[in-house]
Amino acid sequence: MKKQRAVLLAVLLVLGMSTLALANGFNLNSLGTRALSMGGAFVGLADDFSAIYWNPAGLSQFKKKTLGFYLTDIIPNTNYLFQRPSQSGLLTVVDAETKIKHYLSGMLTYYHPINESFVAGIGIYAPSGLGSTWDGNDFKLVTNETAYMLESRVGMITIAPGVSYKVNEKLSVGASLNINYGMFSMKRWAGMIEIPEVGSLDLGQFDESLNGWGIGATFGALFKPSDMFSFGLTLRTPSKLSLSGTVNIQNIDLLGPNYTNESAATMGLTSPWWIAGGVAFRPMWDLVVTADLQWTQWSKVRQLVTNYQDAYWDVLMTGSGTNTVPMEWRDTMQIRFGAEYLLFQNVALRAGYYYDPSPVPANTMNVLLPCLSFNTLTLGLGYDFDGLKVDFGFEILFGTQREVDFAEWLFNERYASANPGVYNMNIYVPNISISYKF
Repeated sequence: MKKQRAVLLAVLLVLGMSTLALANGFNLNSLGTRALSMGGAFVGLADDFSAIYWNPAGLSQFKKKTLGFYLTDIIPNTNYLFQRPSQSGLLTVVDAETKIKHYLSGMLTYYHPINESFVAGIGIYAPSGLGSTWDGNDFKLVTNETAYMLESRVGMITIAPGVSYKVNEKLSVGASLNINYGMFSMKRWAGMIEIPEVGSLDLGQFDESLNGWGIGATFGALFKPSDMFSFGLTLRTPSKLSLSGTVNIQNIDLLGPNYTNESAATMGLTSPWWIAGGVAFRPMWDLVVTADLQWTQWSKVRQLVTNYQDAYWDVLMTGSGTNTVPMEWRDTMQIRFGAEYLLFQNVALRAGYYYDPSPVPANTMNVLLPCLSFNTLTLGLGYDFDGLKVDFGFEILFGTQREVDFAEWLFNERYASANPGVYNMNIYVPNISISYKF
């Protein structure tokens, strides 16, 4: 039991080092209520105020000045169960459920037609972000019988000035500059450390907070061969984020007079390529059906390295290997479908579905930044009041249960950064959009 607990403590020591990469692992790529309600299959349509995110070529479809606002509340619910074999059967070590948290996100855009062919605009939106909050009392069996704060919060805000040009009646192109501000915070147990001739020291609470800027771009094309069909293609480049901030470990000063409780820290992190293609089909004037394929190059996320500015911290963390966390993420392809039906000339009903596979392999799965595959259903309702549009939407992400096998974790070194156990998660996303053309 002591040996198994010691291994658990070592695993928890590296929790929290997986930072902003998860923000894109939990892409909020259903920005805008109309797009979200249609399953996020919007690259081939891109004809409302969320176009600067989905396909900036869609800006060329705006003939009037347009102001748009989107607000969403992301409500994750995660369960984690860890049981290990014992002489009397399975022993429950952790049986926990995340606290209910509301993660607000949104979008604000403005588009301004310059002439019949050229439209400029700007968008401010949160393309990614999520988090988890656990009750530390549920993890006391693996945190030295002490209830430490276990919380993560990750996110990114993008400022995106963009333009679109209508080449001819069938083809439009567009682009945006993405100025990204990344935020990360995490609280966890810092773990135990062995001190020669002294014994074990509980390092106490670990508190990390990093933020920083990066630059990227989005390019898009929209092709409409007829009134019945339109095709879209979008490419979003990587953005290298330079994060900096502080890390605090409650009891690290007990290691000696050379240690202070806080150190400045930095991390370089690059978001992945995102390439999406979509089609919109309008068999009748009052019905449009859409479909997208959206690919993300997660395989670039191999490991995360934190650099500590304090020399003593750097020697300690580098020497123990806790400054580096393996990620080993995999490329993913999302499949999305959506439809919109005009019940009346100014009332629209919408629905959609998409499958979002997890990029995270079992050998790097952990409780602070869990990532599951999702089957997602979306619904929506829209009203058009002569230029003023109000849209309501709801998205439910049903997570596919994942398990990190205890035996694999215990005997396979590739699982050293994982948490063994069974993970379940659902996410509920109510949202509203308001836009006005003038």
